[in-house]
Amino acid sequence: MYDVDRIRQDFPILEREVNGVPLVYLDSASSAQKPKAVLERVQAAYGEEYANVHRGLHTLSNLSTENYEAVRGILARFLGAGEDEIIFTRGSTEALNLVAYAWGRHLKEGDEIILSVMEHHANIVPWHFLRERHGIKLVWVPVDDQGALDAQAVIDAMGPRTRMVAVTHMSNVLGTVVDVKTIATAARERGIVTVIDGSQAAVH
Repeated sequence: MYDVDRIRQDFPILEREVNGVPLVYLDSASSAQKPKAVLERVQAAYGEEYANVHRGLHTLSNLSTENYEAVRGILARFLGAGEDEIIFTRGSTEALNLVAYAWGRHLKEGDEIILSVMEHHANIVPWHFLRERHGIKLVWVPVDDQGALDAQAVIDAMGPRTRMVAVTHMSNVLGTVVDVKTIATAARERGIVTVIDGSQAAVH
């Protein structure tokens, strides 16, 4: 059972009232509110052990570096990835731009990137720049009348020049949840890179 009231108790900010009613926060994809566990850990990190990560040899720097890298290991196990595959960024926009500018510079004229028409601009602009610089082709997959993105339609759009599929996991406009597992599996079988734009960008 998904106990919403119990989950709300983990977020101190949700004790606030706005315009006389309990706060309902719907902008988590942009700036997620933090639960008590995160707030307490951040306070401990800044208040008890803060120092530069990877840039010092003293006790606090070593401790901060160890804790930082421990998170990389936790994420790798959670995602089923190698620790060397985990790259921290400040958010999805920075992650998408990093992929576009680092990986995308190897693309050639006529190479294709598949996008859906409901992508956030953060998952459109970097690929438009690649189109202008390298002459790549953007292939747009439409949504149906209900705002749903058919995974098979994305798969059908994959061709011999497809180099990447970049789709959202959930549209911040339509609320559409995309079957990214099916899409990523099909792309991987064809040797195509997939970028899933969500609260974080995950590259497969």
